Formats: sequence, structure tokens, C-alpha cells
Amino acid sequence: MNREELVVDASGADGIDRAQIDASLADVDEPLELLIDSLQTDAQLTELGHDFTRRWMTRLIAERARLDQWAIADPALDQEQIVAPLIVAGAPRTGTTFLHGLLTQPSGHRAPQGWELLFPSPPPGLDSSDDARRLSAADDELTWPQRQSESMMSIHRYAGKMHKECLSAMSFAFRSEEFVSRYRVPRYVEWLQACDMTPAYEIHRRVLQVLQRRQPTSQWVLKSPVHLNNLPTLLAVYPDARVVITHREPTEVLGSVTSLIANLRRAFSDAVDEREIARYHLDLYGRSLDSLVDAELPEAQVIHLDQRSLISEPQTTVDGICDSFGLERTTLDATPPAEAGHHDYSLVGIEQDELDATFARYRERFLSGS
Repeated sequence: MNREELVVDASGADGIDRAQIDASLADVDEPLELLIDSLQTDAQLTELGHDFTRRWMTRLIAERARLDQWAIADPALDQEQIVAPLIVAGAPRTGTTFLHGLLTQPSGHRAPQGWELLFPSPPPGLDSSDDARRLSAADDELTWPQRQSESMMSIHRYAGKMHKECLSAMSFAFRSEEFVSRYRVPRYVEWLQACDMTPAYEIHRRVLQVLQRRQPTSQWVLKSPVHLNNLPTLLAVYPDARVVITHREPTEVLGSVTSLIANLRRAFSDAVDEREIARYHLDLYGRSLDSLVDAELPEAQVIHLDQRSLISEPQTTVDGICDSFGLERTTLDATPPAEAGHHDYSLVGIEQDELDATFARYRERFLSGS
């Protein structure tokens, strides 16, 4: 798998030629080449994992070109305003999925579905048969890891019509934690942690513009833990965004997310080092959670929320969010999402003393009411 092979594969997609793809990739050659190289040399993919990854990368390249193609065909697209999106952030396993689902319930609130983020162009609603084709393709891609790793079903479900995280749109810029979640790509990680994430948020905005072109949307409700690591960039691209940051004891977060990522990677590789994954997340969330202590965020636009309050009093919690942001209250179905099975996890390779030192300031600032 190399860049040329992927471009040739993508240029075989309906309505896309080689020149369009080359033009579309001009701004992302550096991360794309680095990612492909790291996938080839570091990820230790199985044969099935390699085949899936080639199809996935081909889809990203083709759909990026389609987004550019649609923007040229519809010059008014740039005038689509994404007004004051409501964004759920916070580390994984802190109640973000539950809260996201609650916030989508009021009338007029819209969350992007999996198939919309994987295949955003052309805008949904133009051709029902094409929408059905894209939904089927997205469903096949999103459920593939579950079909390879039975344990994934007990940790996290994926499907084409389920609400989807922002990561899938950001991946069109080849600046995304989605690649890190699935694969061991250390050289790409080093680049990603130092790069400017603005292009990822700009293409994320372009995806939302396309999605609302035929379905006007007054209130987007978005979600991804990755926003926690990029709050200044997020607010630069969406200056009127309203953000809810969820909080939970870091030990529980790290153990659960390490298990999730380890099981996800096992769908693509037989060489999965859970200790290495745990240390990666200790570093990632150690830095991002600690930075929250000193972050100068606009108070009127950001709410900090303890996960325990959300679980114990979901209606009261969401009412408070609506009041703070001037949104209309609604009576919620506050039933937590059905669990697919029991998920056992533990945090491996990290001593309690290191955890305490890493998260001392974070705990004092955001969990001191424990």
C-alpha cells in the first residue's frame, strides 16, 4: 500500500478523476505520506487489517475529492453558516456519549450520523437511492471491527445510522486521532501532536456545511474527546461554539480507554501492546487535563460537568446546560444507552504514584468535591 496505489484506487470511484484527486491532496501530502509509511512499517497489520485499511484510506481520499468537487459546483456552499454549535468534549468514557444523546433530543437539535460523516457529499436528500447506498457502505465499514473482534461489541457499538464523533470528518484532513485509535503509528503520532489542527477543523466545518445544504439545521450537537486536546483551535474555527467538558476520575478513564483502544487495534493487528497504549493515554490526557487547569476559556461558552452528576440527575443536568446557553428545555428520555455486554478492564503498567503526580492539579481543580 502506497500513495500511488491509493490514488489509483480512488480515481476509479464514480465521477472522480486523477487530476481532481491530485488537486485535492495537494495540501495534505505531508501527513498522508507519513501516515502511509507508518502504517506500512509500524502498524504490523494482518492481511485482513491491511485490506480493510487500504479500502478505508481509499474512501478518505475519494470523499475528500468529492467534497472539493461539490464546493466548486455549489459556490454558495461557503455561505452556509454553522451557528453556535453545541459541542460535548471531555476525555473518553466520561459520559460524553450519554450526554450527546440527551442533547440531541430537543426539537431542532441535530447530530451527524455515521453514514453522513463517512460519505457527506453530495448533501443527503438529493437522491434517496444514493443515500441508501452510502448508508449500506458506512454500515459495512463501521461494523467491520466488531466482526473481527467480538470483545468490541461489549465496549462500543458502531453503525451507519448511529450518531458519530467529529473524528470521522477530521480524518479527511489526515489530521485525526482516528488513525491512532486503530493503529500503532508512532512517527505519525509525533507529527500529529506538533501539527496545526486548523485544517482538520476547517474540513470538519465544510462537512457540516454540505450536510445542512438540503436540511437546514438550527442547532448542531457535536461530540468528540479529541476536542479536549484542541480547544483553542476549535474556538478559533467556531468562535460562537458552546462547549460542555465532562470530567471523571482519570484512573477510571485511562483503564477503560486503554482497553477500548487495545481491542479496537486487535481487529487490525495481532501485535498489540496494552502497556504502550496505556502510557500513550497517560501522556495525552496528562497534558490535556492539566492544561485545562490554566486554560483561559470564555466562561459564557464553556461548562464543566462532573460525570457523576450527569448519571445521577440527567434531566436536571441538561436543564442547567440549556439554561446556561439559552436553549429551550425539554423533557428527556434519560435512559442510558443499552450495553452490549459486560466490559472488564484494568490499567496496566502504571503505578498509582505516577497517576497521582500526573493528575494532582486536575483533581484539585475539577474533582475536589469528591
